[in-house]
Amino acid sequence: MEIIYILDLFGTFTFAVSGALSAANRRFDLFGALSVGFVTAVGGGTVRDLTLGATPVFWLLDVNYLLVIAAGVFVVFLFAGHVLAYRRVLLFFDAMGIGVFTLIGINKALGAGVLPVFAVLMGVITAVVGGVLRDVLVNEVPLIFQGEIYATACLLGGGVYFLLLASGVPQAVVYVTTAASVTGLRLLAIRYGLGLPVVKVGKEGDNK
Repeated sequence: MEIIYILDLFGTFTFAVSGALSAANRRFDLFGALSVGFVTAVGGGTVRDLTLGATPVFWLLDVNYLLVIAAGVFVVFLFAGHVLAYRRVLLFFDAMGIGVFTLIGINKALGAGVLPVFAVLMGVITAVVGGVLRDVLVNEVPLIFQGEIYATACLLGGGVYFLLLASGVPQAVVYVTTAASVTGLRLLAIRYGLGLPVVKVGKEGDNK
């Protein structure tokens, strides 16, 4: 199998785990966990494919995506009790997911003939939409709107992708380094509490 396909399945698995962990944290039943895991895993890629006019969307053409999602949810079903106490586990799987999906989105957009700047945008959409839908379904404010280094990491990963591409390094190195740079930046931001400025509104009457 091609490395891009293997990475895509890996990203699907990690996002399914991320979604299922969020569902388990809210004490959803197995169907709820499957639903949240599925939406988290394929939501961004579905929006990307519809935007690019690539129909049927990717997961309708390959049953392996459904199998990988089911496997991720099953793993959480077995071990959720051991990992839910550690919020970092959810954040770690989420970080791996956005790294891989940023790469997948850029690569697929370029294959569709999209300009590089919009290819990066497709990478961001692929990476973050699933997480947004996950957080909405479990009644949480999406991470992307909380001042987190999230979509920004995906954008910088897109820059890494095209910088390496222009440098003529092997394709496999471009892929792995792009995904790793997004994941690494996201984890560093979590570790050191880095974030973007947040809009602050004063109390009523402050500006009078």
